[in-house]
Order: sequence, then C-alpha cells, then structure tokens
Amino acid sequence: MSDRPDSREPEVLVIGGGATGIGTARDLALRGVDVTVVDRGGLCSGTSGRSHGLLHSGARYAEADERGAAECIEENRILRRIAGAAIEDTGGLFVGLADDDADYFAEKRAACEAVGIPTETLDPDTAREAVPDLADDVERVMRVPDGVVYPSRLIAANALDAEAHGATIHPHAPVESITVEDGRVSAVALGGSVDGTVRPEYVVNAAGAWAGEVAAMAGLEVEMQPTRGVMVSVEYDGLGPVLNRCREPDDGDIVVPHGDEVVLGTTSVPVNDPDDYEQARWEVETSIEECAAMLPDVADAPVVREWWGVRPLYAPDEAERGGRGISRGFFRLDHAADGVDNAVSVVGGKLTTYRMMAASTADLVCDRLGVDAECETAERELVGADDPERLDEAITRFDGQGPTDVDVVGTAD
Repeated sequence: MSDRPDSREPEVLVIGGGATGIGTARDLALRGVDVTVVDRGGLCSGTSGRSHGLLHSGARYAEADERGAAECIEENRILRRIAGAAIEDTGGLFVGLADDDADYFAEKRAACEAVGIPTETLDPDTAREAVPDLADDVERVMRVPDGVVYPSRLIAANALDAEAHGATIHPHAPVESITVEDGRVSAVALGGSVDGTVRPEYVVNAAGAWAGEVAAMAGLEVEMQPTRGVMVSVEYDGLGPVLNRCREPDDGDIVVPHGDEVVLGTTSVPVNDPDDYEQARWEVETSIEECAAMLPDVADAPVVREWWGVRPLYAPDEAERGGRGISRGFFRLDHAADGVDNAVSVVGGKLTTYRMMAASTADLVCDRLGVDAECETAERELVGADDPERLDEAITRFDGQGPTDVDVVGTAD
C-alpha cells in the first residue's frame, strides 16, 4: 500500500492492479492527475501475472492481424527502452516442421516484412547453433525480435513510478458496490485494506477478465468471453531464444526460456467464470507433447510447476472473428454512450501492448477531465527499471508476485 495519505476523493479511481490498470495510473500520474488504484488481491494477481511471459514481436499475428502486429513491434521496442530488468532480450525463432505448411511459413515471413517486423531466414543447421536440441525434422526457421517479459517486475516498476508521481495504490481492496446517480458514478465502496467509500470524478474499469462483473455493479454491460490457458514450466537449462511453432495458432506452440527452466504453453478453452473453471490434465499433457515436437528433450523433463491463466477477451470481437489466436486487440469502451458519463472499461489486449492500452485510456480520461497534458510513458524509463533488487522489494510490498516469473524474481545479484 502507498505511504501517501489516504484520499477518499481522487480525480480518478482505477479498478484493477494488473499491467493495464497500473500502467494507466502511471500515465495519469505523469500528467498530473490525482489517481488511486485498487485491486481485490495483490498487484499482478490476475491475468498479467499468469501469462507465459512472451514479449511479442508481432510475428505471431502478422498474417492475420496487421494492426495488432504493428502495435506489438512498436511496443516491443518501447519496452526494451523503458523496462530494464523487467525484460530479457532473448530473440525468437519461428520453427516449421516437415509436416507444417511451407506456404504458411512464407506467408508469415512476407506479412512480417510488410508490417516492419525484422526477420532473418535461417537454415536448420544454423538454427541448431543457437538451439542444439531442435527437432530433427525442422525444415524452416525464421528469426524474429521476440523476448521475455517478467510481469511481476513490470507491474512493480509501473507502481513505483505511479507512486513517485503522486498515485495512491491499495492492494487487497475489493470493490463491494458502485453507486450511480444522475448518470454518473458517485461512490465506490471498497472493502479489505480500505474498508470505506471513495468518490472519484472518473472511474477506469481495468479489471481484465472480471471487467464484466465490475461493470455490472454500475448497471453496465461489458460482454466478456474469457478463455483459460495452461503454462507448464519444466527443467531445461540454457535455451536462448523463444521458440514458436510456425503453423496456425494451436495448443502447445510456444516455448519461453527462463534460465534453467522453460515455460511451455498454451491452451485456449472458453470458461464461464474466471474464478471457477476446470484445470484439465489433457491441457498439460497436450502442451508438453506439442512443444516437444519442436524441442524433444522437454517431453521427459521434470515438471517444476503448472499454472493456468484466464484471458480477458471481449465477447463481440471473439464472436466476429470466430477463431483461436486471430486477434488479441484491445477495446476502450466509453460508457457515456451507455448513460454513465464518468466511466470507461478497457478490455482485451496483450501484456506486450499494456502501455498502449493505458495511453489510450488515459487520453480519454484527460479529455473528460479537461486535463491538457500529453502522454510521456513511451519516452520515460520506468522507476527502478535497472535495479532488480528494488523491483523485487516492491513486489513484496505490493504482494505482487505472479507465478509466471517466480523462478526469476529475487534471484538477481
């Protein structure tokens, strides 16, 4: 919790302490807005902290979602500049096996070039110089600027920066009710660490997969279609680049390096309740089996840990596109159109594009509040970004440790 004196009448209340919520708070605070952030758990306790931790280059989406791919490569470059110890510059390989469609590989490469994502085509022998244990039937390889992001550190750095510019942060402060009067949110009752009522001028709903539940408290409808996905971390020392299977997105097509472990993932299964869903063994087994098609040694590697995450997907977009992995775009829903003038929900998106989502949301909020200030988050390095020890201390203070990077946080020299 922030050491700043409690404010029960902030200009902006941000609901959700994941990457987008904390990123929005940082952005607003840098623009001089008095902002308070609340989360029902510790920071990073939702989707952000339960991902596979891939810093997307955009290559995964290039042939199907040109705009999304362009956003990824832009934000990839920004995060490499501003996020310090929250990012690992590993590079990535897209790997085509003998049975994979060669035309799809060529299409993806051409799409990457069209979007501005740098690629380098490698022959399998050259690729094995970087990854000696690649499968024997690898026939096509393309290098792209993927990387690894440690979400606990990323969110802690954003939180430190937001605090440094006046934000108040309250983990373990669940929203209990939202009062709407005369077309405006007039009060938000909080439990837990706050146990009181705040009266903001504007409310940002950045609750991720739970955004629909938060919106419903204000009599609003935000249709979410969350999907679950499993991540499996196994012992494997020394993988350099991220590995991506170069085929239509499917279960078990990403291997993410984490020191002496690798994270295998993932699945995509619709769920009705982001707090109550099956954790099926077939998902673990499929992820291991499919990833082993690229990197055979992981098939029998000891499993260190498993975790599931829930994606905050926007139902109308999922229904329109009708396919797994086709879009991970974000949506900024201005609820003035729904009769509540001082509320916005931001849903969808990817961890890689959190800063862009936050900037778009902060632009709308500042417009509504009459704040004339530009976004600065792309140019300013995050507070503590180059001090892993400070970031890891902040993770403890904010109760912000997610399972994605538990093997990394606190191990820095």
